[in-house]
Amino acid sequence: MPVVQPKLLMALSLAAMTVTLSGCNSYQPAPRAFNQATIQPYSLDSGDRLRITVFDQPSMTNTYTIDQAGYIAFPLIGQVPARGRTLQQLSGQVAQKLKQGYLRDPDVTIDVDRYRSIFIMGEVGQPGQYAYVPGMTAQNAIAIAGGFTPRANQSTVDVTRKINGQVMTGRVNISSAVIAGDTLYIRERLF
Repeated sequence: MPVVQPKLLMALSLAAMTVTLSGCNSYQPAPRAFNQATIQPYSLDSGDRLRITVFDQPSMTNTYTIDQAGYIAFPLIGQVPARGRTLQQLSGQVAQKLKQGYLRDPDVTIDVDRYRSIFIMGEVGQPGQYAYVPGMTAQNAIAIAGGFTPRANQSTVDVTRKINGQVMTGRVNISSAVIAGDTLYIRERLF
């Protein structure tokens, strides 16, 4: 029976450990677009509730929720696409449609009445769906979900986020900003 040389044995062991450990790291650091989404103007999506004010038109001033298809149902003009638009873009679009035979010079302002929820899973006290607050960090979100469990990895969080219609997942530290609609997953630590 041939004797295996120590250097060869060590090299094979190192290769096996590298392959094994690389399987544990299925998430990559967050891509650049992922982090830039936190500093871009707010992009509307399903679940956002908007307060739309049409100056001097109390019958049109109301709260409207963006439906699952990404539209709001507005009086007189019907379905208005809202998904992916900023508040300014949507107010311009509503004003433009109202000009087409309904109002002479509509003045439309839109504010977010309630942001879509965030979702927190994994090693937290109470996983679930929570209200988003502008300026929220991953650490704030974990705190409202009951804090870390004793087994939680307390340094990084896996965040799943929709950016320009594409769903991305990246690993961020707990002081990173979250945006409405994010899903946070707190992993179990290895040791």
